[in-house]
Amino acid sequence: MTTYTVSNGSILPETSAWRITYAEIAALAQVKRPVPTTWARRHPDFPAPVTHEDGRPLFDARTVVDWLISTGRGNTDPRRLRSELALHTLAAWSTPALPAPVLIAALTSLVCLHQQLDAPVSDGRPWQTVLDRAADLDPDDRFLLSELRALPDPDRTGPALAALADELIDAAYNPAEAFDWILQARHRLGSRDLAADEPAPAVVRALTALSGVDTLDEGAVIAVPHARTGDLLAALHDRAAEDSAHSYLAADPDPARVRLVRRRMLVRGVYEFRLDVVEGEELTADEWGYPTLLVCALPYEAAETRDAKAVLEQVAALTDYLDTGASAVVLGPADVLTGPLARHSDADRLRRSFLKPGLLKAAISLPDGAYPYRPGYRTAVWVLARVPEAERTGLVLLADYSAQPLTEPVLDKLAEDIAIWRTSGWKRDRRHEPRHAAIVPSAHLDAQPGAAFTPQHRTPDSRHIRTVVERPEVISELERRLIELQERSHTAELRLPAQAELRPENQPVRRTTVACLLRTRRLRRRPGHRFAPEHLTPDGHYTVLTPEEILGTARIGGRRIDRGVFLTTYGHAQFTEPGDLVVTAHPHFGVYVDTEGLSLVAAPARILRVHPDADPPVRPRVLAALLRAAAADHARTSGAVRASRRIEDLVIPDLSRAEADLYEAVLAEIENRAALLREQTAALDDLTRVLAAGMTDGTLTIKQLPHTVTDTDTH
Repeated sequence: MTTYTVSNGSILPETSAWRITYAEIAALAQVKRPVPTTWARRHPDFPAPVTHEDGRPLFDARTVVDWLISTGRGNTDPRRLRSELALHTLAAWSTPALPAPVLIAALTSLVCLHQQLDAPVSDGRPWQTVLDRAADLDPDDRFLLSELRALPDPDRTGPALAALADELIDAAYNPAEAFDWILQARHRLGSRDLAADEPAPAVVRALTALSGVDTLDEGAVIAVPHARTGDLLAALHDRAAEDSAHSYLAADPDPARVRLVRRRMLVRGVYEFRLDVVEGEELTADEWGYPTLLVCALPYEAAETRDAKAVLEQVAALTDYLDTGASAVVLGPADVLTGPLARHSDADRLRRSFLKPGLLKAAISLPDGAYPYRPGYRTAVWVLARVPEAERTGLVLLADYSAQPLTEPVLDKLAEDIAIWRTSGWKRDRRHEPRHAAIVPSAHLDAQPGAAFTPQHRTPDSRHIRTVVERPEVISELERRLIELQERSHTAELRLPAQAELRPENQPVRRTTVACLLRTRRLRRRPGHRFAPEHLTPDGHYTVLTPEEILGTARIGGRRIDRGVFLTTYGHAQFTEPGDLVVTAHPHFGVYVDTEGLSLVAAPARILRVHPDADPPVRPRVLAALLRAAAADHARTSGAVRASRRIEDLVIPDLSRAEADLYEAVLAEIENRAALLREQTAALDDLTRVLAAGMTDGTLTIKQLPHTVTDTDTH
């Protein structure tokens, strides 16, 4: 077993436990893998490796964290760096003698004990004193005493873990955050069973937003069946209004998880008289009153054994807890909640039974990835509410987000749609059109046995929104635009002036290289800069050119950066000037001529700037075309790490002023023709898209085209 000592309030494992690799440094600092290597090369004060293992340098984690904090490098908050260091140390504890579940249970118990006593637990007293204080606090052994007694070799591991618990709390804002840090690291600590059936954090946040917990009156009862490790319950508490005095009910079949959830809520300041977490699947609603809000993620079942009727019976059992005015949010398998079912089957009849009494308010197909450990498990959400018969609207919101990415912005839009749907009393709000959703009469769904609960057609009201009404005008404008572009393509100004012929043998071309052009100052080189991915958005003031834009795999202008973010974070970065060449060699060679300038270049791409007074001159378009041709002859072969020649070593013709000017004129005309063709392609794509949208949702029809012979005309 790894040995530890306690010194100056910090837990100190053996030296080897503190050693980390470049990859671990990158994960710690939240940067890409090559960045730490660049730091080590460019900054003399970067910590030196303490040893090498299998050819890999290993660094002292404490020294690296101190360097990251002192220099401000990386994207991790200093508090988080300290906690991550402690958790990195914690990973060394997980051994056969101290399994991960026992380790996590003991450490979370110590954090809970710290919070309940409002005092450090590592005060130099014997371990037995800690156990005595825990027994006084938990005399019935309902949430932490057994976990502390289960520690092997307690007189050695107990005080060290107590010191680590206090250190984590010091690094966090409060014990609750330290508790959550430990659970977030459970898979790293080897306790994957605690994380396997938990929804992704983004989905947990989305479910709490859909629930409307922040709008509940004071003193509401919130329930979470199948609580697992309490992610949903904790998120609901965190989103609820401060001092809301809500009561929290939860249930789970696993007794160890029940105790964990109790600890997790206690460290959040939920008093025991407002908390009841029980073992099993039944909530104690008879004692506490029926819940105002119920949020549940149904237990995962493999598709091979999943029974649609049994899943829907679980949902029906949950609705038994709903009194008038109460609501529920249920996460479950999409094939049962929103997918098509066999017509008139028991499952189909049971699913449609939620429609007539107005229980089902929304059915939402979620993006893939809701369960990180179940990548093939597609999920959906039902929003249910029991309202008085006089207030039933007979409407259901159907939303399909299955083709959207599982990102915060997408889930935020979904939560906003449901919030508006709820606050409007489950009625249409003509000021708001739901995204990826349609509001349909529940009677229409009930009249289609087996039909999927997904938006299939636009509602009648949606025919009158502006985007639909204006479609014929948009199509006419696109047709006029195409006629104009067609006429422009036949004008004389676009005739190419190229008059190519074979070069005489007595006029050989001179050769040069990019390195030579740089050395003779006909070209200047400017580096690209590293931009944090979260700072690059579709909206912003300045275009950012990454290798994807240069290689043509991404649209120019698709990545931009806000002026304020640029000035405060990247003030040293340089803009391109008109005529600059932006080049990249990774993943393969690409070059782009920035004719407008005022763009930013993301590394590993860089800038080649033509000197305006060079003699003979270097023409940007000519240089770009020659570099493309030269690079094609020396492209990276399959399996090679890099191309056979660097960009600086590419050999290109060194044309005379007259020949370069003629070639530049030809390339400019080719560029104009290509731009015109791109405009035509874009207009055709827009026309295809608008027509398809109108034909798909049934708001457009096509009249007989002029000079078209129909089948009836031929008889």
